[in-house]
Amino acid sequence: MRPLPEFAVKRTMPNRSEEPAYKQIQNAIRRRIDAGQLKPGNPVPSERELARLHKVSLMTARHALSEMARDGVVERRHGAGTFVAPPRVQFNKLLGYSEQMASLGLTAHSRVISCGVVTREHEIAARLGLAPTSRLGKLERVRLAGDEPVALETCYWAADEFPKLVDAPLDHVSLFGVLEREFGVELAYSDEEIDATDADQRLADLLEIQRGSSLLRIRQLIFSTKGRATVYAVGFYRSGRHTLRVRRFR
Repeated sequence: MRPLPEFAVKRTMPNRSEEPAYKQIQNAIRRRIDAGQLKPGNPVPSERELARLHKVSLMTARHALSEMARDGVVERRHGAGTFVAPPRVQFNKLLGYSEQMASLGLTAHSRVISCGVVTREHEIAARLGLAPTSRLGKLERVRLAGDEPVALETCYWAADEFPKLVDAPLDHVSLFGVLEREFGVELAYSDEEIDATDADQRLADLLEIQRGSSLLRIRQLIFSTKGRATVYAVGFYRSGRHTLRVRRFR
């Protein structure tokens, strides 16, 4: 038998360094976000438009947006389209909420729900190394990014040790910052308990979400650089606005 012509057996090997088409679409959108051309809340080109611009199938464009929605870069609104999502807060080191927002280029706002002194939080007093009936300062705030409520945080501390803390303007200043500036206490690390829970009616109303929505709950016992338990905090965070990264440091 005659050997087959060379063109009949020659195979074109794929270029392994070439990015898949859906990744190219994602990178193009991310570049526009990073450059400030697309801001949170701005619409992203539709699947059909992306398919036309990048000369790919509708399925490829849909896959690109679906992955970006899963990663929290964009959010898809039924009947409205796809929009740039607000940036997520990433918990990977001990920062106050104001510092977290500043690291994302956002201004933190708070709405104080209550602030005062309580005496019947026996378990929390014990966590702080205090007598069961000790006077505790208690601050409850809704935390906002822009105008959107993203978390409800409640903080406790020894009221007799930090007597003027309840009078601080904690609706627009950092609790961590006040402790450091006014009382010379520098917070260093925390022991944390993290789990998921569902929003009850009060949480749903405060965070403007549906009752039963998933929330990330973080309970922190925060220590000073001297190793003393100083603040106990419980936060309920909208799961769609926060991610958790756990890093190990040597």
